[in-house]
Amino acid sequence: MLDYDLVILGGSLTGRYAALLAAQMQARVALVEPKEPSLKQGYQELFPLAASVQNLRQIPLPENCNSRSPLNGKQAKLWGDLIRANCAEIYSPQRLASWGIDLIMGQGEFIQSPRLGFSINSRILRSRTYLLALASPPKIPPIEGLLSTGFITSKTLDLFLDKRQNGSETVRQRLAIIGGDPTGVELAQLLTRLGIEVIMVVKGSQILGKEDPEAVQLIQAQLEAEGVRIFTQTPVIQVKQIEDKKWVQAGNTALEVDEILVACGSQTDLEGLNLNRVGVIFQGNNLDFNEKLQTSNPRIYGCGEILGGYSFEHIAQYEAQIAIKNALYWPKFKVNYQGIPWAIFSDPQLARVGLTETQAKRRYGTQVIVERQSLKMIAHAHIWGETTGFCKLVGLSNGKLLGATVVGSQGSEFIHTLALAIRQGVNLKTLAEFPAIIPTFSEVYHQSAIAWVNQRRRQNTVLFDGIENLFHWRRYWGN
Repeated sequence: MLDYDLVILGGSLTGRYAALLAAQMQARVALVEPKEPSLKQGYQELFPLAASVQNLRQIPLPENCNSRSPLNGKQAKLWGDLIRANCAEIYSPQRLASWGIDLIMGQGEFIQSPRLGFSINSRILRSRTYLLALASPPKIPPIEGLLSTGFITSKTLDLFLDKRQNGSETVRQRLAIIGGDPTGVELAQLLTRLGIEVIMVVKGSQILGKEDPEAVQLIQAQLEAEGVRIFTQTPVIQVKQIEDKKWVQAGNTALEVDEILVACGSQTDLEGLNLNRVGVIFQGNNLDFNEKLQTSNPRIYGCGEILGGYSFEHIAQYEAQIAIKNALYWPKFKVNYQGIPWAIFSDPQLARVGLTETQAKRRYGTQVIVERQSLKMIAHAHIWGETTGFCKLVGLSNGKLLGATVVGSQGSEFIHTLALAIRQGVNLKTLAEFPAIIPTFSEVYHQSAIAWVNQRRRQNTVLFDGIENLFHWRRYWGN
């Protein structure tokens, strides 16, 4: 006899989301979490939002404060903590209990004999299926002296800010960020606005190495305009402590800083679960899984950061939906990442869905048509003084939308329409014909679609010349 329909190995916000979803689907669920779950990571993006003057003007700020003025660190942090506390109630233990979910705290491991189960706290949990929704710790690069010198990550940032509050905010501190992942970019801008001198050191040719270079250049220019120093193509060779300062050897440059923040993404941490003995294999450092999100053991599913890729909560929750339906019903549902949007909450925001221009041209060659529309052409952007940014649409010559990149203050909002267009196969001609409310920021993708259709018309030389000859003939013979 089985104890549960689904046992979830959690410790992350995704784990609690998955447990509630499964319970609402009438399953009997057990959620296993460590004694100190990393739920804060799910709300990490809220803090940069709360501290940004442009995104949340409700924060009590000093007079005459603008995007380049230092924020009041105590007020911004209190605001961010309040938001995180309110959001945490959505997935609180009390709400889990109200849905009949068994929350079990502790460390355990899979067992194979006599039947598949999960051993924890001197008991064995038997279930038809299991879901891995674990938190992934930050990836720590193998830099000489980094571990002995000490550093912080996005998950321990609060300790640094608390320490700074207990001191004097009038003393300007210097912080080095190693890496240029989305969290690092968000925090670089946030900490600069809190009056901290920030230096980013990136090994690759640009921050946000996977993204559209044109979009990244605009984000990087804004960061530098606000005071962030950025070193690209600069590996960190060594870190050491000298008296009360930390030194970062970045290429040929030695940087003296007060603290170091590592922002190099996350890594898989599945040690101690005994997965090898139950037939779960790995692909590199991540789980080996199929389109149904099954591991090599078909009774064990995975979702979230342990599958690899950027750490975005909404993608992890989408994966949890697919995995749970397969785990509880019948494994026929497949994950489809094609139309899932995501955003980086910098200022301006960077939002994207589908293929970038480079990816599309690499795959489809000359069939690709790209059109870009600046926010300076949008009335609503002028009304709000937010003209920095653009919308880029990437499509095939037949009108199929392959991808979209949006840079702008409201990019995370209207990228959803473009994502839905990709998922449902909406033709770019349809987007061009569908009117946008004026004035709104959404007008930018409508105007981009119109420009895309006009560019395609110009490239069809037979049609273009034919229409031009028709108009010439009508003007000549008409009255």
